[in-house]
Amino acid sequence: MFGRLKHMFIKEFLQLLRDPRMRMITFAGPVIQMTVFAFALTTDVMNINTAVLDFDHTKSSREFVEYFTSSGYFEVTEYADSQSDIADILDYSRARLVINLPSGFEDDLLSGRTAKAQVLVDGTDSNTASIVFGYANRIVADYSRAKMVEFENASGSAGMVGAEGAPFEIVTRSWFNPNLESKYYFVPGLIAVMILVISMVMTSVAIVREKEIGTIEQVMVTPITRTEFILGKTVPFAIVGYIVMTLMLIVAMLVFGIRVNGSIVLLYLLTGIYLFGNLGLALLISVTARTQQQAVLTAFLVMMPCVLLSGFLFPVHNMPEIIQYAAFLNPMRWYLDILRGVIIKGVGAGDILCAIVAQTVLACSFVMLAVSRFRKTMA
Repeated sequence: MFGRLKHMFIKEFLQLLRDPRMRMITFAGPVIQMTVFAFALTTDVMNINTAVLDFDHTKSSREFVEYFTSSGYFEVTEYADSQSDIADILDYSRARLVINLPSGFEDDLLSGRTAKAQVLVDGTDSNTASIVFGYANRIVADYSRAKMVEFENASGSAGMVGAEGAPFEIVTRSWFNPNLESKYYFVPGLIAVMILVISMVMTSVAIVREKEIGTIEQVMVTPITRTEFILGKTVPFAIVGYIVMTLMLIVAMLVFGIRVNGSIVLLYLLTGIYLFGNLGLALLISVTARTQQQAVLTAFLVMMPCVLLSGFLFPVHNMPEIIQYAAFLNPMRWYLDILRGVIIKGVGAGDILCAIVAQTVLACSFVMLAVSRFRKTMA
């Protein structure tokens, strides 16, 4: 058996690697795509163009604006002269955020009255607007705390309205991702996507290619069994998947500073299950397709729902209930839980047991279904 499988592996690797362009597409393509997409896919909003309308022109108003610029998120690009300028600034997208400070801002602040300031955000992109509002709220809260401490040190008591109404202070902390950087969310997800693409596209044409060129009959008259034939078509691509994943992990570590906080051995073992689940699904496409073009188009048709229903772009729990049940049949949905658990959280197998079991069941089911369908096709 092992001798026959050895010859199958050699045949598949030679067929895969004999074309230099194919080698480039197989190994360099996913790494380049992951790197580019990781830079492009980010929810971090930086260098936000900001306009300031300051009617107060005092030290406190300038200090308030400096809190925004010193955060690293906001950059003052324009100073408005009147209220009518605000509409023009937002209409023509010259700034995404406008800080409006009325006259008397410092007087209210020093006298203990509520000092009011207006922050306007361009809401055409609701996601970006909510992020910008979040930044602004944190900056205003930091400024308020700093002023309260300053007045308390100066007078021995709270000298700013709001201190009496805020008997406690809320301190927030983000576990696993203290700075809420989106790279920790998107980079592991992109690794899962690239593994899905490379394993699905390459394997989906593995058997149908043999049918098209007429070598499938020659293979089937050899002593090799159908199970050995399926293994010979999956194991080489699984090895390729491991190589591609390793390259992407190296790039994630060196370029994006991602660290595997959990067991690297556990990560590779569970990646093998994910790979075989994808390969089984791809083989199922391959044995049912009549041409390579049909197989590739079907693979892309399957990959799109796999990505969309995985939780990579949209949370699964926000989807309709019937769609959530469909997501249970998606290997990538469980592999994302595994990746984020092992890489970001550093958890062990017991903490992601549900994902491991689901991933294993799906992988076994897809491979067995592919073997069964292949037997019926070739009978």
